[in-house]
Amino acid sequence: MINTYVPEGMRLHTAANKEALSSVEALERACYTGQVLEAPALLCDNRMRLHVDLGCMRGIMDREEALWCRPGESIKDIAVITRVGKPIAFRILRFEEKKGERVAILSRRAVQGACVAEFLSTLRPGDIIPARVTHLENYGAFVDIGCGISSLLSIDCISISRITHPRERLACGMQILVAVKSIDTELKRIFVTMKELLGTWEENAARFEAGQTVMGRVRSIESYGIFVELAPNLAGLAELRGSNGTPAATAVGDLAAVYIKSILPERMKIKLVIIDSRAEAEFPETPKYFIDPEETPHLDRWEYSPASSLRLIETVF
Repeated sequence: MINTYVPEGMRLHTAANKEALSSVEALERACYTGQVLEAPALLCDNRMRLHVDLGCMRGIMDREEALWCRPGESIKDIAVITRVGKPIAFRILRFEEKKGERVAILSRRAVQGACVAEFLSTLRPGDIIPARVTHLENYGAFVDIGCGISSLLSIDCISISRITHPRERLACGMQILVAVKSIDTELKRIFVTMKELLGTWEENAARFEAGQTVMGRVRSIESYGIFVELAPNLAGLAELRGSNGTPAATAVGDLAAVYIKSILPERMKIKLVIIDSRAEAEFPETPKYFIDPEETPHLDRWEYSPASSLRLIETVF
């Protein structure tokens, strides 16, 4: 069963949403029951009202109904304007006649307020929830965790393997899973993390064997070696010299063919030799999760390091 308060865009093409937008009678039923719907915002007029395509009818959303605000916040015009061209969640408040046309009066604020009260306020650190990437900054990704309510996924929480910008791992519009990292009850803000869902060192290392030659992405070049990412939560250290004994000709961001010399769980080390390297654009792929949220909807603790390792890397929620 679909969560009532999913990220915007995830409800748009569901059977229930399509049915509710299929006729005037269906819209009237949705209004009576308070059903949460989604449809694209077509334009924002000079009164800062959003006009929404309901298929059989036009919907109008007044500026003050476009956004739920936290205590002390106010609606900014840019927050309304940037909804144009995107699906938005709403409830139908009522129907009105405007210049001979029957239109639906909509509220996104009501849906977001209910999302906070009935869903987000029940979350606790370690809960695993769906999210949708909405905006990328150099310090992290902003994700929709329910009906347009935003949360920050900081860059250090995206994966164990270090990246220079979230675009190396994520793209706007991408649907992902995240775990609740912390909750600021005073500011009513939720912060999330993803790296705990991308597998432990052992789970990732189990996909590789010594003697294999595999592809990886060069993430950093240090005085003692070159870090090559084999998976978002697994990196190995390559020698500064390549397979022919000459200095490895590579750069950060390059795609590299690497030979796996050894895998050492007790030291969490993978020793590599760069065979070949080339510049190639990086396109984010949908993350591979090692946790099924239906079977494991909550984490109390996550241990990245192997039991045999002297180093302990863990997250306690």
